[in-house]
Amino acid sequence: MMSDKIDLLEKEAESAGCHFVCNAELKNYTTFKIGGKTPILIDLDSAEKCVKLIPFAAKNKIPYRIFGRGSNLIVDDRGVDSVIFHIFGGEAALCGENKVSCFAGISLVKACGFALENGLGGLEFAYGIPGSIGGAVYMNAGAYGGEIKDVITSVAAMDKDGSVRYYDSSELDMSYRKSRFTQSDEVVLTAEFTLVKKDKTEIRKKMDELMEKRRTKQPLDFPSAGSTFKRPEGSYASLLIEQSGLKGFSVGGAEVSTKHSGFVINKGNASFDDLMKLISEVKAIVKEKTGYLLECEPEIISDREEYVRCIFSL
Repeated sequence: MMSDKIDLLEKEAESAGCHFVCNAELKNYTTFKIGGKTPILIDLDSAEKCVKLIPFAAKNKIPYRIFGRGSNLIVDDRGVDSVIFHIFGGEAALCGENKVSCFAGISLVKACGFALENGLGGLEFAYGIPGSIGGAVYMNAGAYGGEIKDVITSVAAMDKDGSVRYYDSSELDMSYRKSRFTQSDEVVLTAEFTLVKKDKTEIRKKMDELMEKRRTKQPLDFPSAGSTFKRPEGSYASLLIEQSGLKGFSVGGAEVSTKHSGFVINKGNASFDDLMKLISEVKAIVKEKTGYLLECEPEIISDREEYVRCIFSL
């Protein structure tokens, strides 16, 4: 039955002009470089394709998950039975003197570059974050004192039935690594940002400074999903991990980075099980030694419920 539904979806994707890959290896679509197969991965590079394909899957009861650039995901290397809609690509555009509209699939790096080209400042903090606009809005991404909520004006999002709704910034419920979308089944389609006119040289200087900070302080030479744990109230995950003697702690090919203990890295052919065991042990040891219960920042993509549960409880 499922294969018949996948065939239907494949035909729908073809009619919409979508590129797709059957039995796609998800490790090729995540920054951790871990992940097994999906029955089909479909690229969606426009809001129109999202509106056509995602509700089609929902209507036909085809299980699906949404991927952006895979920079905040930990994916089971046994694979998943759900379809992956890969929201990827697209463009940014000016929509006013100091406003920029972006499709959810474009990278933050590209959005920052577009703002620079047009002499618009305010997005510099996001330069170098290896995610998409949709993912950044979804989790209110931030770095170096800036967050998406500081510059966002409005969002167009779609529910699973294909209804599109527009939200202004006051309706987005954004807080630390959260938004209304982390608690709903809506899919971000486009986002509009209000920026400020600024000298291009100053914008470029700030972007270069922040990129240099990333290079010197973060383990960018190894696959990871960025910060592995959210910042707990009153402290920092990296500090608590280091105080607990866990810098360099490893399980199989997964390791707490010796360069930045807030990052768990794929040191070499790490498995999903390696990663899950390491995260679970770090949480348990930090709780025992400091009293803080760390929360995993990346989303866990797995059909094995025991792994999903282990992230949120000891």
